[in-house]
Amino acid sequence: MSGDAARTLDPQFPNLDPAVVEGYRNAPEHLVAEIIDGQLSLMPRPRLRHARSASRLGNRLAGFDDPRAGDPGGWILLDEPELHLGARPDVVIPDLGGWRRERVPEGFMDDAAATLAPDWCCEVLSPSTEQVDRGRKLDIYRREGVGHVWLVSPVLQTVEVLRRHDLGWLLTATFAGDVVVRAEPFDAVELDLAALWSV
Repeated sequence: MSGDAARTLDPQFPNLDPAVVEGYRNAPEHLVAEIIDGQLSLMPRPRLRHARSASRLGNRLAGFDDPRAGDPGGWILLDEPELHLGARPDVVIPDLGGWRRERVPEGFMDDAAATLAPDWCCEVLSPSTEQVDRGRKLDIYRREGVGHVWLVSPVLQTVEVLRRHDLGWLLTATFAGDVVVRAEPFDAVELDLAALWSV
């Protein structure tokens, strides 16, 4: 050996620097810890406006996850799911994630984190996270085959709908303000965006 102390690899994350894993595991609770491209990313927890928009959106999409009479169903939707994606892996936490039920294996809900990429992710943008959400995280979602991503801005009151394409992300729609829309992949129902911005 070269004299350097041997570093113990974490069996859950053997391809990551142990210092990065330690920082991730011991991150303060007031921060969101992710590992992107092998680097630790610590971001402040979202402001209340951000959290409210994410909660409201999840409530409006509930008929896809917990269908009642006439609801479309067919999805599992989760708030802030921890995703371990890729060989290294990247550890990311979208504000919302959704999987088509037919893709989800038995025992999926028993794990602490998902290694199966979602079919849909939603990132609610804030000044401290927007650059990462629009950049490195979108790259990870595309690499892993996520079919759709929504970028929601409570400040601008916009929803951008992105569809995965062979050449990159295709912006299929940008909705703004207090409008009622149909947005893929949840276009089976109308979505009143005013609910996302109201206090």
